[in-house]
Amino acid sequence: MASRSQSTRARSPEAKRAREATILAAATRLATANGIRSVTLTDIAAEVGMHKSAMLRYFETREEIFLRLAAAGWVEWSQAVRMQLTDAAPGADGEDAASAADAANAASTANAMSGVGHESRPHAVAALLAESLVARPLFCDLLAHTPMNLERNVSLESVRAFKLTAIAEVTAVGDALRRVVTLSPAQAGNVVATATSMAGALWQMAAPGTELRRLYESDPHLAHAVVDVAPRLTDILGGLLRGYGAGG
Repeated sequence: MASRSQSTRARSPEAKRAREATILAAATRLATANGIRSVTLTDIAAEVGMHKSAMLRYFETREEIFLRLAAAGWVEWSQAVRMQLTDAAPGADGEDAASAADAANAASTANAMSGVGHESRPHAVAALLAESLVARPLFCDLLAHTPMNLERNVSLESVRAFKLTAIAEVTAVGDALRRVVTLSPAQAGNVVATATSMAGALWQMAAPGTELRRLYESDPHLAHAVVDVAPRLTDILGGLLRGYGAGG
C-alpha cells in the first residue's frame, strides 16, 4: 500500500497525470489479484493511500478507472497480436517488437505458421488469437465487464473516448488478419469482435482461481462446467474462419 503522504492534492498537470497513473496501477494490481468484480473504489483508495472522496478529483467513478484500463488493454493487445500476425504473413519482414516477450511470441508464431497449408491456416490463426487473449487475464476480465458495467456509470465523453480507441484497434487487428487469411473488412471485424467478446464470456465461465472453479474441478457431476478457455476459443474462431473461407 502507498504512503498516506500521497493524499496531497496534485496541482500541476504533470502531477495530476502521475497521480492518475498511480491510481490505475493500484487498480490493476487489485483486479489482477482478486478480479474486477470484487474491487471497490474504497479498495483502490486504500491501496493508493488516499481518501475515497479525494479519488473523485481524478476519476469520476470506479467504472471510469476500469474503462481506462480497458482502453489501455485494447491498445496493448492490439500491438502485440498485430506484430505476431505481421510476422506470420507471407513475405513479411516483421515490425519492431514492443517487448522482448512480444518478439519471442512473434518468432514462435512465424515458425508455427511457416509451412502451414491453406486448409490448416484458419486453425493456426484462431489459436494465435485465442492464446494471445488468454495470456492477458485482466484484459479478458475487462472485456466481460465493459458492456455490462463499465460503460454504464461514466460520462458520455468517457464512453466515446473508450469506443474510439477500441474501434481503432479492432480495425487495426482486422487489417493485420486480412494479410494472413482471406477476409473482407467486415468479416475481419467480426472475427476480432467474436474473439474478444467470447474471450470475456469464456473467462467468466472458467472462473480461474476461484472457489467456483475448485468446485467444478472437485465434483465429477460438474465436469461439464470446467471451461478451458484457449482450446474452446480456438475451436470457435477456427469454425468461423473456415466458414468465411468456404463462403468465399
